[in-house]
Amino acid sequence: MSKDHASLELTLLTADDAAAHLPALGELLHACVQGGASVSFVLPYSPDEAQAFWRAKVLPAVAGGKLALWVARQDGRIAGSVQLDSDTPPNQPHRAEVRKLLVHPDYRRCGIARRLMREAEAHAVRIGRSLITLDTRTGDSAEPLYASLGYVTVGQIPDFSRDPHDAGKLDATTIMYKRI
Repeated sequence: MSKDHASLELTLLTADDAAAHLPALGELLHACVQGGASVSFVLPYSPDEAQAFWRAKVLPAVAGGKLALWVARQDGRIAGSVQLDSDTPPNQPHRAEVRKLLVHPDYRRCGIARRLMREAEAHAVRIGRSLITLDTRTGDSAEPLYASLGYVTVGQIPDFSRDPHDAGKLDATTIMYKRI
């Protein structure tokens, strides 16, 4: 793993680009879930299920123009991704939502998540959004990252989702926002 930020490349993917990278995107998601990320999935979770998520949920939204998807490549490998959902109701045309900030366990603590978030925020401004919302598992390493980027905690919802490694445990989620 290289920590050389100069070799980090961020790319906004089209649906065709994402389809061409389904195996690598699936591997990224699979590794993150295996590593304990609470991103809607629980173990056991197969690489095929990870690819199916991208194919069924992400690609159609990207193709429809309502979801922007970036990948971060380090040394040619997809090391992270983030999604910005702008498919909001008519009374919320000023808002977007960050979804699925993922950084492969091999590339954590290298600044990739911060760079991806900055890119998503800049895109939100370009498309006329002034408010970004997100949620994250309470106590996750992403929570202080978001706070350091200026996201404000609104509150927590207890027992929001199943823990990815312990199906009998329910985790809280922290709701955050940032005006941009």
